Amino acid sequence: MGARYDADAFGRFSEAIARFLGTGRFLFGQTVFVIGWIIVNSIAAIHHWDPYPFILLNLAFSTQAAYAAPLILLAQNRQDDRDRANIERDREVAARTQADTEYLARELAAVRLALSDVVTTSDLEDMMGKLAKMIADRQFPNGDDSFPDSLSRGESPDSLSQGESPGSLPHGES
Repeated sequence: MGARYDADAFGRFSEAIARFLGTGRFLFGQTVFVIGWIIVNSIAAIHHWDPYPFILLNLAFSTQAAYAAPLILLAQNRQDDRDRANIERDREVAARTQADTEYLARELAAVRLALSDVVTTSDLEDMMGKLAKMIADRQFPNGDDSFPDSLSRGESPDSLSQGESPGSLPHGES
């Protein structure tokens, strides 16, 4: 059985390492480690496993840099992929929003056009005022500028003009 490679798991691991390498905690720990290494390898009473110029420490830093750089690049590439996906989703949302806005603008224009033909309260008040003035200025058939009794009972003014007396029934009805 061979080892299986999970690219996503390795990518998450590399991102975690890259995140840790970029923290103040890591820099502080590494600084303390380096100072301790130099002190221990500089004291005369202790056996020096890495005497000055600290070649072994230099090798450790080189190895760390050799692994850290690709891990950081891998983490950056994964972040770029997420950013591209987010940008694409943002573009889709912006396109839908623009389409919705244009649709609503068209609907609003249609409503405005439809409302331009609707009679408003002020239109009705104006017409009622004009009708009241016309009625007030009109000469009634009685001749005394009073409203005929037949009109107050709901009969049409046309029946008065046909020669019927107010209150009488039309021809043929009893």
